[in-house]
Amino acid sequence: MRIHLKGDALCTLVLFLGLFAVLYLHFGSTSTPGEEKKRNWTPTAKSVIRSPQVHAKHSHKDWEFVEDDPESKPESMVDYKALPTVSAAPTVSPFDFKEYLRHKDDRNYTLLVNQPNKCKKYPGGPFLLIAIKSVVEDFDRREIVRKTWGREGLFNGLLVRRLFLLGVPRNRTAVSMWETLLHQESQAYKDILLWDFMDTFFNLTLKEVHFLKWAAEFCSNVKFVFKGDADVFVNVENIINFLVAHPPTEDLFVGHIINHAKPIRSRKSKYYIPETMYGLGMYPAYAGGGGFVMSGTTMRKLSKACEEVELFPIDDVFLGMCLQRINVKPILHEGFKTFGITRPSAAPHMQTFDPCFYKDLMVVHSLKVAEIWLMWNLLHNQQLSCSRKLRIRRSFHWRRKKKALNQ
Repeated sequence: MRIHLKGDALCTLVLFLGLFAVLYLHFGSTSTPGEEKKRNWTPTAKSVIRSPQVHAKHSHKDWEFVEDDPESKPESMVDYKALPTVSAAPTVSPFDFKEYLRHKDDRNYTLLVNQPNKCKKYPGGPFLLIAIKSVVEDFDRREIVRKTWGREGLFNGLLVRRLFLLGVPRNRTAVSMWETLLHQESQAYKDILLWDFMDTFFNLTLKEVHFLKWAAEFCSNVKFVFKGDADVFVNVENIINFLVAHPPTEDLFVGHIINHAKPIRSRKSKYYIPETMYGLGMYPAYAGGGGFVMSGTTMRKLSKACEEVELFPIDDVFLGMCLQRINVKPILHEGFKTFGITRPSAAPHMQTFDPCFYKDLMVVHSLKVAEIWLMWNLLHNQQLSCSRKLRIRRSFHWRRKKKALNQ
C-alpha cells in the first residue's frame, strides 16, 4: 500500500512538472504591452499597403508599372514620413458632408500637366476632341483607348484629338512613382491633363468644371467634343457621321438623357443627397456620364455657366443644371447605351456582346479592357457580315386537340 502511494505521488509530480513546462512555453514568450502593440502594428500596416487596390500590375509591351509595397523601393524613392500615417481605412458614410461643405466653394485648382498646343497648332481646329475621365492607376485603360477607338488622326479628312482628365490620387503613397508615370505618359503621348485636386467620386464635378474651362481657353476652335469614361466602347465613326449633319455653330448636346430623376434620400446609397442640399423633388434632365457629345458652341456656353452654378457632388446632375441655365435641351439618342446593352425579356439568353449589335451604336458603357480590345478588332474585321437572317422552315401554329378538330 505504501509503495502504491509513492507511485501515485511520483506520477502526480511528473504530471505537474509537465503542466508547468507547457504553461511556461505558452506564456514565457509573451511580450510586454508596448512590444505587443508594436508587433501587431507592422502586419496591419503591411496589409494595408499591399491591399488589392494598391498591389496592382499594369503592363503594355515593354512597359511595366508595378504598384508595390514602399518597403521594396530604393531608399531614395520612399517617403518615410508618410509610412506611419498608413492605417486601415475607417468605415465612413457614403457622403462626407463636413469635408464637402468645407471645400464646397473651392473651384480653382492648379493645372499640373497641360497640353496647350493640343488644338491651337491646327489652323481650323479639330473636328472632334475626345476627353476621357481617368484616374492615375488606370494606365492599362488609357493604353487600350489609345490603341483602339481613341486614336488621334484624320477620319475622312476630319481631325480627331484625344485627352485624358486626371486628378491627384487619393493615397499618393499607394501608387508608386505616379508622378513619374504621368510625366512619361505626357511626354510620350501628349494627352494628359492633371489638376491638383484629389481624384474622388465627389470631385468629378471639379473635373467637369476644370475641363470646360481648359477647353474654352486652349481649344476654343474645336467643332465638337465627346466626353466620356475610360470603360466605354465608342464607335467614333458613327459619331462623326452623325455630327457632320449638324452645324458646330449651333447648340447641341446629345447622349443617353435621363429625365424626371428624383434625388435619392437613402443614406446607404452612393448618390444620397439630403433635402438640405437639394430641396427640389426632381433633377433637371441630364446625360448619363458614360459618354455624350456637344458642339463647341455649347461647350463655351457651359464653361461660363459652370462658373455661376453652385457646385453639386454628382457631376452628371451638375452638368444638367448648367444646361438648364443656358436653356439648352439635351437630346436623347438611342445609340448611347449608358447602362450597357440590355437583353430583351423575351430572349434572356441572347448574346449581346456581338459586333452586329455594336456596329450601329455610338457608346456602350461598362466594358473591361479585354472586351474593348476584342470588340474593336471584331468590328474592324473585313470578313464581318451581319446580313444573315434566320430561316424559319415552317410557320408556327398552335396545336389543336383532335376533339376540337372533329367538332
